[in-house]
Amino acid sequence: SGETLDTLAALKEAKARGAKTVAITNVVGSTISREADRTIYTMAGPEIAVASTKAYTTQVIMLQLLAIYLAEKKCVMNKEEVAKAINTLYSIPKKIEFTLNKIEEIKPIAETLKNKVNGFYIGRGLDFSIALEGSLKMKEISYIHTEAFPAGELKHGSIALIEPGTPVVVVGMQSNLLEKTISNIKELKARGAYIISVGRENDHELKSVSDNFIGIQDIEDVFSGVLSIIPLQLLSYYTSISKGIDVDKPRNLAKSVTVE
Repeated sequence: SGETLDTLAALKEAKARGAKTVAITNVVGSTISREADRTIYTMAGPEIAVASTKAYTTQVIMLQLLAIYLAEKKCVMNKEEVAKAINTLYSIPKKIEFTLNKIEEIKPIAETLKNKVNGFYIGRGLDFSIALEGSLKMKEISYIHTEAFPAGELKHGSIALIEPGTPVVVVGMQSNLLEKTISNIKELKARGAYIISVGRENDHELKSVSDNFIGIQDIEDVFSGVLSIIPLQLLSYYTSISKGIDVDKPRNLAKSVTVE
């Protein structure tokens, strides 16, 4: 929104200490866009729902574009690598459209979740960050208590919470960590967990160890979060719908947090 008070306070503190500031926001003329030294607008258009979806996704893409720009300026990436990364970002809308066409697959999964009280999300590396956002969305709009854990830390106590029928949503998009994530899934299933996984559509091994599998199109690991969050947003949405909740106006939430 560009009006969140604690974010504005952090911006002012940074400027007071001599830092140069860049704001990424969706709202032209918002307070944060006026206070920052530079502003990048996501141009996502108005978002009616209180719980952010497209604003979140466009912010992630803007951060990736900023990272690519800085990598080019610092000669960390050459022109060919930059061009390849930009082309990958250009391909994302079509890949998202592919995921949106899986709505009829996602609705029955949401039905299995609507009466659950607790659930968990896991992932490794960048996938854990997506698990955190997916868990937050499920809490925000369906009111089901969910927590996200790094998959590699499950055996340090969290696995004690797993009992027969406990839903666990797994994000499995980081190729170099996938083998270990699948090992975690097997441990969870041995304790009765109900596994819902998100991975590449041709990942037959991940699919084989899951009770439900949502396949998305292939993409480089570093950009995968923009795609893997979409089925998690849809899962939260349809779980909320199945419970008869007004998705656009979840209880106790406001679009802008204007008090500290």
